[in-house]
Amino acid sequence: MDLLQNIYNITKIIVIIIYFAGIVYLMVDTVLENRSPVKTISWILVLLLLPVVGFIFFIFFGQNFRKEKFIARKVLKNQDVFSFMKTEHSKNKTIQSKLLEDKRQLVTLLLNNSNALITNNNAIEILNNGQETFDSIISAIEKSKYFIHLEYYIIADDKIGRKIINLLKQKAKEGVEVRIIIDDVGSWELKDPFYKEMRSAGILIYSFLPVHFPKLTSKINYRNHRKIVVVDGEVGFMGGINIADRYVEGSIKYGIWRDTHLRIEGDAVNSLQTIFSTDWYFVSNEELSDDKYFPNIIASSNKIMQIVSSGPDSDWHSIMMGIFHAIVAAKKYVYIATPYFMPTEGVLLALKTAALGGVDVRIILPQKSDAFISLLSTRSYIRELLEAGVKTYFYVKGFIHSKVLIIDDFVSILGSANMDFRSFEQNFEISAFIYDEKTAKELKITYDEDIKNSILITQDEWNNRSKIEKWKESFARLFGPLL
Repeated sequence: MDLLQNIYNITKIIVIIIYFAGIVYLMVDTVLENRSPVKTISWILVLLLLPVVGFIFFIFFGQNFRKEKFIARKVLKNQDVFSFMKTEHSKNKTIQSKLLEDKRQLVTLLLNNSNALITNNNAIEILNNGQETFDSIISAIEKSKYFIHLEYYIIADDKIGRKIINLLKQKAKEGVEVRIIIDDVGSWELKDPFYKEMRSAGILIYSFLPVHFPKLTSKINYRNHRKIVVVDGEVGFMGGINIADRYVEGSIKYGIWRDTHLRIEGDAVNSLQTIFSTDWYFVSNEELSDDKYFPNIIASSNKIMQIVSSGPDSDWHSIMMGIFHAIVAAKKYVYIATPYFMPTEGVLLALKTAALGGVDVRIILPQKSDAFISLLSTRSYIRELLEAGVKTYFYVKGFIHSKVLIIDDFVSILGSANMDFRSFEQNFEISAFIYDEKTAKELKITYDEDIKNSILITQDEWNNRSKIEKWKESFARLFGPLL
């Protein structure tokens, strides 16, 4: 009996030594990866303060596979899919000549860091809620003749989801090509029978980076947060709205879901199709390089815009860099709406610098959120925003899920990316950078309506909150780079 007890004790000591040696190894490895100091310190604190939970959390979410081969594979063998870009490149100088000097610098930045072509043969429509968005998407799908491409973080099998699914099945039956990419984590509730139903109806559907053992830890942290619809290469949609009933009906707990989406006709639809084609090759190994997927469409307007993508496959944090540059270049105002605000140090500094320099900086945040820790972390930034003169509001009518920036009545940035570490550094995201006075002013009118449904936070009331609230927010902020 004593022998067994001794073996047990020795084994326990060995396991403990191995475990803590592993913790030390992970901490050293994290430092040597030269991540941002904020993220490195956050992970070290997690590993030290929560040894067991932190270890598991790191294995699932902390490993940096950004440059690993499974991400690098997200390229097309046949670069002919980008053939339409050749003619677009020749137009860039002509289009850029219409822009102010500081905007030309932003355009050049996005060209260099993400190959985001600038186009001016575009008509756009701002869609300010789920009902408008789904009505417009359904109308476009009903008129489709050749192909329908969808890429979403969430497709719910609920009323609106089922309505669109049934319509897609009908179009597939009519001979229209239907392809769908769904993020495996965002749409985790969709099980095998759903995929079998789609495929039996003639719909090609894949989940993005499926999360299964034993390779789960290499994929769960990199999610496809994009929302893209392309119909016949003529009409495209992008923005912040997933396919789910809550975007139309709201919810009992959070109220209405306030969000913004974009309908596009013209050359920018080819940019959406290029991003979809790249993602499609990654999940299916099928090349979509035929000219039919990139038709030449004459739009009814001449809006100038760039479609910017970013993700773990990018050499640069493209969307974050574009947002940073746009804020720094602002002369009059910067208006922001975002559901999650956990910015990188650079973006936070840009906002505070702009406000201290006399730019009217405003930001609308949710008063209540579907992500409790993220909400607490978001609130931890409010004090320094207020001290810098950033007018900060809580949206009280429901949950604001809109991701919009409006700058100087000219630059508008709209898409899937939140203002947080995950969107800027880890998720596959997409944003439209629009250079158009009419569009900016239209978005500004809606923004003013959102302000009316919000309350302004004063510095005195924020400073006078309980210490417990402040402590919870400060603790949650440590996890901001990890969420």
